[in-house]
Amino acid sequence: MTATTTLLVIAKEPRPGRVKTRLTPPFTPAEAAALAEAALADTLGAVAATPARRRVLVLDGRPGPWLPPGFDVVPQGAGGLDERLADAFAGCAGPALLIGMDTPQVTPDLLDVDFRDCDAYFGPAEDGGFWALGLARPEPALLRGVPMSTPVTGAVQRERLLAAGLRVRDLPPLRDVDTAADARAVAALAPDGRFAARLAACTPAADRRASR
Repeated sequence: MTATTTLLVIAKEPRPGRVKTRLTPPFTPAEAAALAEAALADTLGAVAATPARRRVLVLDGRPGPWLPPGFDVVPQGAGGLDERLADAFAGCAGPALLIGMDTPQVTPDLLDVDFRDCDAYFGPAEDGGFWALGLARPEPALLRGVPMSTPVTGAVQRERLLAAGLRVRDLPPLRDVDTAADARAVAALAPDGRFAARLAACTPAADRRASR
């Protein structure tokens, strides 16, 4: 039960040119940033609705009006993504579940984890990475050195957990929003969210040119 769990969200400030660059094209940098902001807002909303001991936004950048109340904001550490994820867990004294900002379709039910009969939770992403990682006893060394943003990232991370002797419980696979096709697929899964509404309001550059 997450009333005893820290929920971590690792994210970038949604500024044009710094987030969701694989959405440009077909979207402009401003539209990609608006989609990232909507995805982050949906994610934080799901976390806010989940019982937790503590909610932490591990942020690269500065918080904005998209941040709901009830979150502690801490800066991301230095180094590669593996180091930054490790640092996020290093700041936790007890059970913790970490997610990113790329799965706005996430729900409180998915985040309401119970560590009573397992040591770790692993949420695979459809692109080979992972969207969630939970540790009953946060150990940063379990993440350091895992190759990030590759088709085998998730497999390597899960094997790292098993090699440490941890009892791993798997969460359902989710699709990250990286490309325009991902955005459409994820919006269809959560049609009532901010992300779906923002996507519907965006017109890809190719469509704008065709309408002239």
